[in-house]
Amino acid sequence: MPKTRKQFGTADDIEIALYDAIGRADLEALMALWADDEEIVCIHPDGTRLIGYAAIRASWEEIFSRGGVHILPLQLHASHNLMSSVHNLIEAVYTTDGTQRDVHILATNVYVKTAAGWRIVLHHASTAPGKAKTELVASNVLH
Repeated sequence: MPKTRKQFGTADDIEIALYDAIGRADLEALMALWADDEEIVCIHPDGTRLIGYAAIRASWEEIFSRGGVHILPLQLHASHNLMSSVHNLIEAVYTTDGTQRDVHILATNVYVKTAAGWRIVLHHASTAPGKAKTELVASNVLH
């Protein structure tokens, strides 16, 4: 596991760092964001579920061998409490020349607050065809 790690004050801060590291294909920066826990989980759009630091690192290393993945996070929906934050968002995917691909990703990122600051414990991404539609949000809250 990484030796030097930045502390993140909020889940939003670590999410910015996540997409920055993915876009730069920076494996060390990306892996420093994960919790020190062998139960961490990453599910890539192909449906492969990876559990543990070594498996997750190996998968991102293979992805980054082709360069960075250019993603713009959109339409964030977040649920927070003092120790955890669940972010569900839509990711627009771009080619290296800046053209938006005819696919988007539905992603869920789960962060926990640890003694070392906020860390990722789950990244789950699923591919959806076409460009993202504007989300529908309920206007009434039911109790």
